[in-house]
Amino acid sequence: MGNDKIRVGIIGVGSWAKYGHIPALQTLKEFEVVAVSSRKQETAEKTAAEFKIQHAFGNEQALIDHPEVDLVAVVAPAPEHARLVKATITAGKDVYSEWPLTTSTADSEELLSLAEAKNVRHVVGLQRRMGASARYTRDLVKQGYVGRIRGVHMTVSADAFVPEMSARHSWAFDPSNFSNVLSIYAAHFGDMLFRSVGFPKKLTAVIETHFPFFTVMETGAEIPNTNPNEVMVIGTLEGGGLFSMQVEGAQKHRTGLQIDISGTEGVLRITNSLAFQNKHDNAIEGINGEATTFLPLPIPDKYEPLAKSGLDVSAQDLAYLYAAYASDRKNGTSEASNFKDAVRQHHLIDEIYNTSMDFFE
Repeated sequence: MGNDKIRVGIIGVGSWAKYGHIPALQTLKEFEVVAVSSRKQETAEKTAAEFKIQHAFGNEQALIDHPEVDLVAVVAPAPEHARLVKATITAGKDVYSEWPLTTSTADSEELLSLAEAKNVRHVVGLQRRMGASARYTRDLVKQGYVGRIRGVHMTVSADAFVPEMSARHSWAFDPSNFSNVLSIYAAHFGDMLFRSVGFPKKLTAVIETHFPFFTVMETGAEIPNTNPNEVMVIGTLEGGGLFSMQVEGAQKHRTGLQIDISGTEGVLRITNSLAFQNKHDNAIEGINGEATTFLPLPIPDKYEPLAKSGLDVSAQDLAYLYAAYASDRKNGTSEASNFKDAVRQHHLIDEIYNTSMDFFE
């Protein structure tokens, strides 16, 4: 094991850890996954054996305290994030937290303050902004492809958070656990979008719960549901222009992602047939100048510096986020999404909730 590698310990070995984090990290020469932990020792050991990882723990604190772990990645369910991130910061180690950072704005603000006081590097899993298509879109806007932005429209449709769920996901039924279409999908895609076009200056929103009950698949039990299944937001952007955002969950006829960014000089269109577990990156088309039809805008090679890995794009975006953290750690920069970005997203979601309640008064 080379001393120059960043040694990672992963807390939580569910599907996203095994589909996203571990494969992404194992494609990056700067990293080595040295430990995993799970609430069950046998689960940790099984995952460690599957991915050839040296250490397996049934206790999260043992992983956090292990001297061979430089970066702790918290990939446990959202209600566990605050406790585990705080323990990692207290141990003086760099920390990666999946989004959402915590289940409340106040807790996330506290963790940001603790991380800054302890002078540890902190990363939050808002990885969509790091993808090649997202970075190219951001530069096209910055370089004036569309001119001054007039209007931005985004729709996202996914089959996630369906009304029939397994008992092992029942923790997500409680809205206080902050795991629903608004807090997950709207946050991820909103962060990607607003990083390109500027963040909202003013907004109003409507959220809707289309399914009044969750049904537990194993038992047929019906649990009252107050989590949003759909959100629509309209508003103005900091730099000018209007925006609209619609995010829809529990849609079996999923339509993926569509974004139009129109301006005084042209229009950009970004599409993908899927919102998650994408085989291909977002397609970008544009029309400006004297053109009369949209033309493809292939992503230049410089936006894809990582070696082709065969990972789905959702996991490849994660690799780009880890690579940005490694670069930040080496060069003292701050390109990776961090707890400040997380707090900003919390405040945005709070505003969406609050204005939605105003709408119905």
